[in-house]
Amino acid sequence: MNRPPLCGVTVMPEYFQTESIEPLLDGLLACGVNAISTSPYVMAEADPQTGQREPPADAGAGKVRLLDRPLWGKQELWVRTAPSFLPQASLYNGLAYQPAPADALTRQQGVLVEQVIASAKQRKMAVFLQVQAAIPPGYRVQFGGPCEADQPRLPDGRAVTNRVANNGSLASPQILAYQQALLRELCRAYPQIDGIRVDWPEYPPYELDSIFLDFSAHAEQAATRLGLPFAEMQRDAQQLYDWLHGGLTAADLAACTADPDNWPAELAARFPSLGDWLAFKNTLVEELLNGFRTTLAEASGGTIRLWATSFPPPWSLLSGLDPARAARHVDTLSVKLYGMHWSMILRNYAEQLRAANPTLPVSALMAALFRLLDVGTGPASGELSEVRYPDPDEPHLGSHEVHLRKIQQAQDAAGTCPVIPLAHSYGPLDDFRRRLEAARDAGSHGFWINRYGYLSDAKLAVLAELAAS
Repeated sequence: MNRPPLCGVTVMPEYFQTESIEPLLDGLLACGVNAISTSPYVMAEADPQTGQREPPADAGAGKVRLLDRPLWGKQELWVRTAPSFLPQASLYNGLAYQPAPADALTRQQGVLVEQVIASAKQRKMAVFLQVQAAIPPGYRVQFGGPCEADQPRLPDGRAVTNRVANNGSLASPQILAYQQALLRELCRAYPQIDGIRVDWPEYPPYELDSIFLDFSAHAEQAATRLGLPFAEMQRDAQQLYDWLHGGLTAADLAACTADPDNWPAELAARFPSLGDWLAFKNTLVEELLNGFRTTLAEASGGTIRLWATSFPPPWSLLSGLDPARAARHVDTLSVKLYGMHWSMILRNYAEQLRAANPTLPVSALMAALFRLLDVGTGPASGELSEVRYPDPDEPHLGSHEVHLRKIQQAQDAAGTCPVIPLAHSYGPLDDFRRRLEAARDAGSHGFWINRYGYLSDAKLAVLAELAAS
């Protein structure tokens, strides 16, 4: 029997806490939603000194974001979380990372996630849990991170500061062991779910420096095990970094703008071990996903599926998540079409490159980045100030054609593994419609929306209309 195309929405537990389970699910069902994802925690308000901002500030750039659907009557607030389950200590014996302890909030409200799953299943909805791939304790992006020994490192040994994604090294045995233990825990606590979606199973390239990860001691040990020339990869990555930070010329930018598809080959010719380094990152991601897949198969008997959520091409080349190699281990690949992040990333890259190469024309730098990353033609003025994290009433980067092209590239690489476009609900109504239409049109397997917190009633009406068309 053929399944209908997927129409999924990520609904974090706090919205079930504030809007109640039954009416929220009924409202989504009426819009044509047939799948949801939530996470294994519950939330309470906190103060700015002890809590984290909701919505996430994205390393400061996203502070303009306000929730469309208020939480406890507020569009911006500070919160704390607790696991929605009672962690089984034996699963984590001997590990450097331990789950967040259950507390009074767990005991008072933790049952909510189990109730959400049961209620959604009664409505014939597919239910997924979303966790972080490499940010212990893994329940939510703002809460957690690696210890100093497990920080991914630049070629010169430095750690990247103020990262949006506080991932640990994908080569760290302790990171891998903890994340696999968490998956076993979730299979035990929530055996009725359809799957687990892992977010950022890669080296997320939000910052220019984050592209140059990972040269940690863990990565060196992994490269040695794999028979790869770590010293040569480290040397060429550092030389590329140095060239970008002082050696870029206007002629380089012109060449990149004129033929962006050939730019990777040009760099590979100049820095011959870059290919080994990028393939090494692919291998680290593939080993991570293979470990997750094996863990889920053992813990669930094969009933709980593995989804990976990733950056689109060409960022996926830099993040390490090759759709072709990931497709060997995941049931579905979800690709983010987050235009507000694209503009933030472009601004991050451009500011750093311009500071290191102050004589470069800003307009030429912006043109090269827009062409290389395939997000459009850039601002007509060429001014850096026009490329930034959009305010709530401003449209996002990426035309319909750009969105379709990125999903098609990922699907072509992934082969028969379904690729699901992931649209973000932040932004003005008309632009949300435009981006959701692109996600709907981009593939035959359906689409997903992140997150419910930005789905105003008017946006839910748009969702209902497009899901029915």
